[in-house]
Amino acid sequence: MTTSRPHTLSDWLSFIEQQHPATIDMGLERVRSVAEAMGLGSPGKRVIVVGGTNGKGSTVAFIEAIGRAAGWKVGAYTSPHLLRYNERVRIDGQDASDEALILAFNAIEDARGTTTLTYFEYGTLAALQLFGQAELDLAVLEVGLGGRLDAVNIVDADVAVITTVDIDHSDWLGEDREAIGAEKAGIIRGWKPVIFGETDPPSSVLARAYLLGANAIRGGSDFFADVIDGQRWRWRDVGMRIELPMPALRGPIQLRNAASAIAALRALDRPLPRAAIAEGVANARISGRLQAFARDGVEVLVDVGHNPQAARELAAALKAAPASGRTVAVFAALQDKDAAGVVEALAERVDVWHLAGLEGARGQSAEALRTRLDTTAAAQAATHLSVDTALAEVLSGAQPGDRVLVFGSFHTAAQALQWLQSRP
Repeated sequence: MTTSRPHTLSDWLSFIEQQHPATIDMGLERVRSVAEAMGLGSPGKRVIVVGGTNGKGSTVAFIEAIGRAAGWKVGAYTSPHLLRYNERVRIDGQDASDEALILAFNAIEDARGTTTLTYFEYGTLAALQLFGQAELDLAVLEVGLGGRLDAVNIVDADVAVITTVDIDHSDWLGEDREAIGAEKAGIIRGWKPVIFGETDPPSSVLARAYLLGANAIRGGSDFFADVIDGQRWRWRDVGMRIELPMPALRGPIQLRNAASAIAALRALDRPLPRAAIAEGVANARISGRLQAFARDGVEVLVDVGHNPQAARELAAALKAAPASGRTVAVFAALQDKDAAGVVEALAERVDVWHLAGLEGARGQSAEALRTRLDTTAAAQAATHLSVDTALAEVLSGAQPGDRVLVFGSFHTAAQALQWLQSRP
């Protein structure tokens, strides 16, 4: 290791942010060449790759929890993180240590030569290095952006999952579901199973699966999630029926994510005890997905949802569990998101809107956000410098029975969680 290299994890993260002139550089040639130089093989005995527009992180959490309940050694790679970079790499339920990540970054530097890598590509290679060393029974990898040209796609998975396909990251992936679907479908492999969380994915996705001879397994067609009552639901396909507890993760969408996770694990064709499925569904946790806090009789919900499809799912969750008082939204969004579409999706479920600013290259002030929302239900929203100042003011005026929804991006959720966790 050269003396000019960083020593702490925070220094390494600053370093890798500066090693490529672009934040995103779609393509696999550079990252694949470095992976080969590092001698990286398969990250686990079995590999599941999870792509899609929304629901990826929750689906990974369900797969990880069920696999661990079955007694498997499981590694999970997700992005972005909320509070600590270490969250991105988990082995046996534990976040990677600073020391492990530093060793992995040093290994990348030893191998990459003059090849430039993005921040995400460094992180992906580090995860693959640590997973390979851990001798995992199962590696679960979340796609970062798209699929076809995402760094995760250098790995040939045993099973691919495509949760949903909707409009997001249009500058990179295309303007409609068909174009975006074609990018998401890049993770499908020939003659291997692919799980679709949607009954009706774009034709571009299905065409790719059929062209490759992949076994397409569709939610609502080949496997089903049926609500029994408020505490139980049933997963079923042609070979199995099982009654399960409702997930701890809130919202109707989580049944679909759990169902897709079960289908993916069954597609591995490994023994999967029913008790492990039930335990994993009940115990799966992930921060920032309708995560609930109570403050003096007021429920605070924190969610990373940042596009219209996610907002529609939030609206469904609010409808399914109405508040006795008002629902107040604190919304902060990055400037490249469809903020108006998000507000439109939630307009009927929110009584009062507050807008907060986000810093950073893609951030925007609350006033700039309100200008973009001048024809929506949030046109007259109060504006705040930051998420924490907005949340503090909203809670100071809230009454018992009110509900506060803080959402709009991972940055929004992270700021809300930091503020809430510092004020138990």
